[in-house]
Amino acid sequence: MQELKAKPRKELGKKVESLRRGGLLPAVLYGEGVASQPVSVSYADFDKVYRQASESALLKLNLDGKPFNVLIYDKKKDPLSGKFIHADFYAVRMDKEIKAKIPLRFMGESSAVKNEGGILVKVLQEVEVESLPQDLPHEINIDLGRLSQIGARLLVKEILLPGGVKILADTEGTVVLIEAPRSEEELASLKEKVVEEAAPVETEQEVKKAAKAEKEKLEKTEEDK
Repeated sequence: MQELKAKPRKELGKKVESLRRGGLLPAVLYGEGVASQPVSVSYADFDKVYRQASESALLKLNLDGKPFNVLIYDKKKDPLSGKFIHADFYAVRMDKEIKAKIPLRFMGESSAVKNEGGILVKVLQEVEVESLPQDLPHEINIDLGRLSQIGARLLVKEILLPGGVKILADTEGTVVLIEAPRSEEELASLKEKVVEEAAPVETEQEVKKAAKAEKEKLEKTEEDK
């Protein structure tokens, strides 16, 4: 289990900018039997841990010598720089199951895609699971090599899970599938359909307005004669 060192912080609101300039990340610790409290961690350490563990991994947060088993429950990034600006640490009980969304990692290659030109469609990128904190996987591997023909698909119930982990998603849902390759004619037809659907549609009011204008034009022509 990876470990992060944290310290209590008094800086709140706009004052947290001074922490960020000093290489610290403002955060909050809360959860099972833990009163919500503001803390700070090293930005560099948090960034390193997050890249290796993501939100689904159990971490040990050492707050002034007191350890907490936590998940990175949430994080915020600056929309311009892409850097972390805040994080939430959720303390968990090791004897109580928790729910979490786990990312799927697609591995291998489908022979239907490689040899038959099939189109790989990833329907899900993550699934919700339930387990004890120590059993929570960092990611779930999906073997694309199992999809050997056009039309093949992998269902949620066919996902291979580590022990102690239960999927909460619809077991009959599709995770990934292989579609038939499309011919040039199909692609042209699809393009034409998209163009047609994108064309402006006249409303009834616009039609009546155009008809009225045409009628007035004809009446004026008769008067001129």
